[in-house]
Amino acid sequence: MEVYRITLTKWSKSLKASGYPGRWNSKGVFMIYTSNTRALASLENLVHRSGEGLNKSFATMIIDIPKQLKAKEVKLNKLSKKWYKYENYIECQELGDAWIEESKYPILKVPSAIIKREHNYLLNPNHEQFKLIKIKGIEDFDFDPRLKG
Repeated sequence: MEVYRITLTKWSKSLKASGYPGRWNSKGVFMIYTSNTRALASLENLVHRSGEGLNKSFATMIIDIPKQLKAKEVKLNKLSKKWYKYENYIECQELGDAWIEESKYPILKVPSAIIKREHNYLLNPNHEQFKLIKIKGIEDFDFDPRLKG
């Protein structure tokens, strides 16, 4: 499976997690966020950057996840009705933190809060099979100047 991550060019050469808190992880819990399409990856950046810094140097990481790796999936029907709201981050963070701690699966498939029925794929850099996940390619990426957060 191919997934995509858009990041600042300086961070695009390796699969590293910052430990910065996000929807699916608390501060200090390391996971790598990817998306199933380039378009979703760009929208994720757009909403989280609020239009700031979109003129910087970005790259799209094309990441290969071998077919034999198993993923755990968070189903929409297992989440609260308003799970996608900012004030409900804690619900998702608890799920993501537990997945990392359990370390049973190298990948967590989660619903997109931006586009319903699309998915993001979270990668656990501490999982023993993580080493099988590779950067397949890196492409320059420019946000269209008409986009604003």
